[in-house]
Parts: sequence; C-alpha cells; structure tokens
Amino acid sequence: MTDLSTISVVLPSLDPDEKLVAVVDGLLEYGFQDIILVNDGSKPENVHYFSDLAAQHPQIHLLTHEVNKGKGAALKNAFRYFLENRPEGTGVVTVDGDNQHHPADTRACCEHMLETGHTTLGCRDFTLEHVPARSRFGNHTTSAIFKLFVGMTISDTQTGLRAIPRDVVEQIVDVAGDRFEYETNMLLAFKTKGIPFDEVKIRTVYIEENKSSHFRVIHDSWRIYKLILAHFFRYTLSSLASAIVDTLGYGLLSWAFAPLLNGFALTAAAGIIARVISSLLNFFLNKLVVFQTNVDTKKAMLRYYCLALPQMAAQVLLTQGVYALLRISDGASALRTVIYAIVMVALYFISYMIQQRWVFAPQKSESQK
Repeated sequence: MTDLSTISVVLPSLDPDEKLVAVVDGLLEYGFQDIILVNDGSKPENVHYFSDLAAQHPQIHLLTHEVNKGKGAALKNAFRYFLENRPEGTGVVTVDGDNQHHPADTRACCEHMLETGHTTLGCRDFTLEHVPARSRFGNHTTSAIFKLFVGMTISDTQTGLRAIPRDVVEQIVDVAGDRFEYETNMLLAFKTKGIPFDEVKIRTVYIEENKSSHFRVIHDSWRIYKLILAHFFRYTLSSLASAIVDTLGYGLLSWAFAPLLNGFALTAAAGIIARVISSLLNFFLNKLVVFQTNVDTKKAMLRYYCLALPQMAAQVLLTQGVYALLRISDGASALRTVIYAIVMVALYFISYMIQQRWVFAPQKSESQK
C-alpha cells in the first residue's frame, strides 16, 4: 500500500455541516496523516465543526480566515503553509468539504501523482443520468471553450479533487484569483508553464443536487469564462494593433520612397517592409502577451512564419476557389468582398488555434518531463 505520509490534504470549507466530519473521518480511514483544514470565514454557528475536528484529531492543522476571502484565497493560504512548514512533503491533494469526493478516489489520485510525478485531476463522468442538468451543461460548455480557445482537453474543468506535486505547488501558489476563478487560472497556468497533468476517473457524486455548493452560477461562471476567453480577446487586439502598424507603415514608407521609386516597385517595397515590421510586432505580442509562453523565441519564430506564408497564399487561393465554385463574376464586387471577408475570418480562427497548439506551445522543463 502506498505511503501517503508525505502528502498533505488541503481542505477549504465555508459554513460546513456534518458532511465535513464525514470527509475528515474518511480521509483518516484511508491513510492520510496530514490535513490542512481552512475555515474561510464561516458563520459563528458553523465554527464549532472546525474547532471540534482540530481538537479530536492531531493530524489536522487549522487555518482560519476571520472573514470570507474565497476558495482561491483559502487554497493559496494552505499551499503557502504547506511549502513553509512541510519541507519533506512531496505534494498536496485538494478536497472539497461537501463529501462528494470518496476517500478511495482521493487516494487513487495521490497514488497516480506519486507514480508519475504529474498533477492529477480527479474527473467525474457527466454523462450519467443522476448528474444535475446545470452541472452537465456547465461542464460541457466550459470544456468546449477550454478546447477551442485554450487548446486544452479537460473532461472535468471544475473538479476540486487535484493531486499536485510540490514543484507545481510552488509554481501556482501565486497565480491570480481569490475565488472560484483561481481553480480555472490554475488550469491555464498548466498551459502557459508547460506543466503536464493527467486525469483519473472518479465517482460522480451529487448530494441533494449539489445544493450545498457556494458556486454562484451567473457571477462565478462569468469570472471563469472571461479568463478563458481572454486569450482570444488579446489575440484580436494584437491582430488589430499589427494591422494598424501595417497600414500606417505602408503609408509612411510609400511617402518616403516616392522620390526614389514608382509603380510596382514602390508598392512592393513599402508593402514588404511594412508587413515585416507588423508581423514582428504581432509575433512578439502573441508570444509575450497573448499566449505568454516560455517557448524558445527562434523556434517559435520559425513556426510563425511557416504558418504566416501559407496562410497568405491560402487567403488568395481559397477566395478565388469559392468565386469559381459559385461562378461569381468579376463585376459582383460586393459579393466578392463578402466572400473574401468570410474566408479571412475563417483563416483567422484557424490561425489562432494553430498558434496556440503549435507555434507558441509551451516547452516542458527537464523537471516536468
């Protein structure tokens, strides 16, 4: 049986009931020996659960927030305590206090983490009939957005059961977010920092259709979705900034070269130089601001231009191909312009996905391989 003595359970809780007692009893029964319990500003009538558990079990260390700071703040507080006070600890496992994580699944995630050295997510099966409709819809939507806009395939984006090695805890302890969005930012950090993670299937438990959850559907969902979509918004702004520089550069260069060149030579010289400048701006904005990746600059730049040049050709060829397929005459300028724009937008989305998955895909450090 795997030794769990070097793993600390991080257990944040707000206004708990008897289910918290069941969670702690189950963890102790399955061999966990160190539980960092966080009271995140609970109501006075609920505080006794924390004090009673801490008094009964020496394996528990209690951290207390005088006011509610949010799940993210509670997790980060516990992470900092672990890093400062558990020098021999190999990692942590985060568990929710509503008794929806079976201790056997918690143990399985930890065993997988110890075996592989990878962060391990305990993932539920949302296709089961007893899953509440709002939970099924919310997870499917978030997973689809993650895959499309971030390039990450995660079957359970909102799981609170996560086994995390010590070196990864060090990397995510200062990730932004004090409430539920911190858990989303944690997943995004896996992408930008090149942190490998695995999934382990766990029981799909919903008690009273998850009524005890403190998740605010509209407010907290927006806080999460805006983080995921931020990549694409920044990509759009980067493209707009580069287009403006391209246009202004072309105009200034055309004016500057006019005394020396004319006709095609003037257009080509101004256009090529302006495009080189704007593409370099776009490359560095995408690398440093949009995708915030650690990939080698030379490697990424080679990939970037390997994508950009075929994309320019594809714009012309696809557009002309549609014209020919639909038999659109040269005189139908309005329709031709609309088709050109549609092709451009389609390539724009395709380029975004290729850039995030290939051009700027983060490289793993030696400790993470």
